[in-house]
Amino acid sequence: MSEVYRRYRALLEVSNVLNSQREMASLWQACTERIKEVVPWERAGVLLYAPEEDGFRFHALETSVPKRVLQRDTIIPRTGSAVGWVYDHRKIHVRPYLQELQVFLEDQYYAEEGLGRMVNFPLLARGKCLGTLNIGSIASGEPDSETLEFLSQIAIQVALAIENVQAYEQLTQLSQQLAKQNAYLTEEIKQEYNFGLLVGKSESLRKVMAQIEAVAATPTTVLITGETGTGKELVARAIHESSLRHKKPFVRLNCAALPGGLVESELFGHERGAFTGAVQRHQGRFELAHEGTLFLDEIGEMPLEVQAKLLRVLEDHQVDRVGGVRSVPVDVRLIAATNLDLAQAVLERRFRADLYYRLNVFPIMLPPLRDRSQDVPLLAQHFLQLCRVKLKRGNLTFHDSALTRLAQYDWPGNIRELENVVERAAILASTHIVDIDERVVMPRPRQSTVVEQPTSVPDSERLHILQVLERAGWRIYGPLGAANRLGVNPSTLRSRMKKLGLSRPTFPAPLEQASPSCSSTIAANRESV
Repeated sequence: MSEVYRRYRALLEVSNVLNSQREMASLWQACTERIKEVVPWERAGVLLYAPEEDGFRFHALETSVPKRVLQRDTIIPRTGSAVGWVYDHRKIHVRPYLQELQVFLEDQYYAEEGLGRMVNFPLLARGKCLGTLNIGSIASGEPDSETLEFLSQIAIQVALAIENVQAYEQLTQLSQQLAKQNAYLTEEIKQEYNFGLLVGKSESLRKVMAQIEAVAATPTTVLITGETGTGKELVARAIHESSLRHKKPFVRLNCAALPGGLVESELFGHERGAFTGAVQRHQGRFELAHEGTLFLDEIGEMPLEVQAKLLRVLEDHQVDRVGGVRSVPVDVRLIAATNLDLAQAVLERRFRADLYYRLNVFPIMLPPLRDRSQDVPLLAQHFLQLCRVKLKRGNLTFHDSALTRLAQYDWPGNIRELENVVERAAILASTHIVDIDERVVMPRPRQSTVVEQPTSVPDSERLHILQVLERAGWRIYGPLGAANRLGVNPSTLRSRMKKLGLSRPTFPAPLEQASPSCSSTIAANRESV
């Protein structure tokens, strides 16, 4: 078999391999095997230019030298390097006698590895230089012109293949992002949110609506506070829908719904291999909300270490993925919400003061439903209309006394509780008349804790733990839980509670409790104002 035939056959095989692969690792390994059949080498690599560092990173590397000095994670600067010279001049560069003469920065490392010759080829694709193909051998001396021509053709094929792989990866990334955005939109449609719907005419609600109108058109960060069930997420949506970003994604994250170890990955994203189970790159909520709005609910539950990173994102407008080596710029309007007193949390060192002041640029305080009694009938009629559609009972109507009874209740669960009560009453109605009676809503007495004066050390300990539990709302876990306030492990706290006879107070059946037949229906509640 002639030498020319072997080279053409190898070139054809390399071309076929490059056109059939979509991952650079498998592509490069198959490619180097074909090259070695024609041109002996001990070190072969592909370096691609990284504009953000003005240097070159190894995109692929194969070597059989016993001593490897220039590692794969090395960044070679553009200035003073052989790859930089080839990139700038778009010409082949040969150093035939590396052991006698080192011209560029990386040559001394190649000489330490025992290489006698290094040849660099520009990777040119559609008039653009992507980086270099580097072929090194222990043998020294000038390579013949046929070898250079063969390797030049290989470099052209590699450059085109890399361009195709990069385009494929970009399309895959965009496709995944669109799929995730579509999932968010589908979820919101299923939950039947009525964007911008604020039901009521009370003075306190009018003040909230005026604040929404004032801040919506700005990029200002908003902090929404108020008791649970007052409609904080709906207000956040109303701000987004009234803003210039309304055509972009509205992405939400409940900071209390995820374990502390996953909040960072879910918020900022992670790279493939960043931790066990990270089998592919994951875009965080910030990247999904790019040019749109990110709503962080229950932000008071965010771990302190994540708070520091969130503050940096708000200041630099850049996200660092877990396991990533470079920052990703993001343009996101942030809206946060909490039912906790963040100012008190700052004093107790459970929330960062710098982040609190960064979030508290434009605070909106939502009034509880007991302060909006004149809005109760309007909200009840609104929820009954939703029940007519959901239950397919279009003739449902309230009993004459129903709205009066609803207005007399103090609604500790606020609007969410009112919605549950109306839905439960509609389900229990045997006719088209919906009444409000003891089956649906009843006064729930508050259980007061009688604290006796401590007479011993165990009594003092019991009183102290009881007071901390009550201040934490009987929550044990999380940065705002009783265990963290006491500075003990949650399992230790549970053990002490059991020993001291402490348990969470029980109340009469809450209004949110429903029969099994309607539990799935009630679980799909929305927040409305």
